[in-house]
Amino acid sequence: MLYGKKLKFGDTIGLIAPSGAVRTEGTVERAIEETKRMGFKVKVGESVGQKYGYLSGTDEVRARDIQSMFEDDEVDAIVCLRGGYGAMRILDRLDYDLIAKHPKIFMGFSDITALHIALLQRCNLVTFHGPMPTADWADKPMNDFSRASMYRALMQSTPMGELLNPPEYPKTTVNPGQAEGQLVGGNLMLIVSSLGTPWELDTKGRILFIEEIGEHTYCVDRMLTQLRLAGKLDDCAGVVFGNFADCAIEYPAFGLSLEEIIRDVVAPCGKPVFTGLRCGHCTPKLTLPLGTMCRMDAGECTLTVLESAVTE
Repeated sequence: MLYGKKLKFGDTIGLIAPSGAVRTEGTVERAIEETKRMGFKVKVGESVGQKYGYLSGTDEVRARDIQSMFEDDEVDAIVCLRGGYGAMRILDRLDYDLIAKHPKIFMGFSDITALHIALLQRCNLVTFHGPMPTADWADKPMNDFSRASMYRALMQSTPMGELLNPPEYPKTTVNPGQAEGQLVGGNLMLIVSSLGTPWELDTKGRILFIEEIGEHTYCVDRMLTQLRLAGKLDDCAGVVFGNFADCAIEYPAFGLSLEEIIRDVVAPCGKPVFTGLRCGHCTPKLTLPLGTMCRMDAGECTLTVLESAVTE
């Protein structure tokens, strides 16, 4: 595995926008200023603030931005400004050999899942499913819990240990049992969209993390069923469900709840499964080091990071 160096106050964060365009005036400027107030220097990528339809610049611009930030020795960590859509369009435009020669912290979530999968499977790079400026700190200071988890992941070269929810957010066992393996995954829609492509997520022997936002429960059912039919639930060591924000039943009189769908579709895989990890499209949120070895105990609803995610 490849690891970025741990982040320190005073280091330079490269802000890029590999997916959707920023839609609110002043958001980019506020994101930059708040990142500086957090104690970091900022280098702004070419894609930031650009607009090509719903994308933050053309595919060429967004791909070039990623590679430039990895190559740039002045940049210590790369943070994606927002999600939206667009990361999949540039997967086949990246030079993964070049990126692997310059390993560094790379963080984002939602649509950025496509890049997490590609960077892990093509570069063996540990990346971070964690906060992004537009979602978490452009318009207000970051939540204390979210900030502490992010700093723990990015700024300490010892294993994160057990990833604890805030006490007001309980977790639920679906299938008890223990498993150990690399942590992979992210947004359910992006994981499913990778199937049948050269960037298809490999879950074999791995702990699969899943989160989602804004999908009716029947859509969640369809995507989880596709993962099951593709063998991803049979291959994995265990499944951890994060936050499923605004995933409501479309017609209550004819609907299944998320809990019922997980019971019907995922539980029969027989693997350890628990729900409720506070990570995804939510505040507060945990930062997850994707690609690290982890242990889960679904009976106790615990996920423990066993190895360091960054180097000295």
